[in-house]
Amino acid sequence: MRYWLFKSEPNTWSWDQQVARGEAGEQWDGVRNYQARNNMREMQLGDRGFFYHSLSEKAVVGVVEVSALAHPDSTTDDPRWDCVDIKAVGPFATPVTLADIKADPRLSDMVLVKNSRLSVQPVTQAEWDIICAMGGFSA
Repeated sequence: MRYWLFKSEPNTWSWDQQVARGEAGEQWDGVRNYQARNNMREMQLGDRGFFYHSLSEKAVVGVVEVSALAHPDSTTDDPRWDCVDIKAVGPFATPVTLADIKADPRLSDMVLVKNSRLSVQPVTQAEWDIICAMGGFSA
């Protein structure tokens, strides 16, 4: 299993909206960055990801799971763009903010710290374990 981080503006697609999709999940569409798209193309069923609210909140708020492999993004006719489907697994007891992440020296090499603009990014096993512990999440 690999780990990822999915960034969303909460006024565009929030954690609550993701949870409301239930087992059906939702396609993670609208990504128009080649690196983020390529990350989605690497995902496997059952991979886990952090659901990150960007903009004002800037915090990991929950965990999602990849429920469908990369496929054409239905929001465009351009064949270059793919997406995966994700479903909510569970919320964090305490959101983990970007400031919390940056304050922890163990997370200094995390992609979120070094390239905070990338909307879909890999997370290492060690980073995953640290952030889950910080947020009070166990699955």
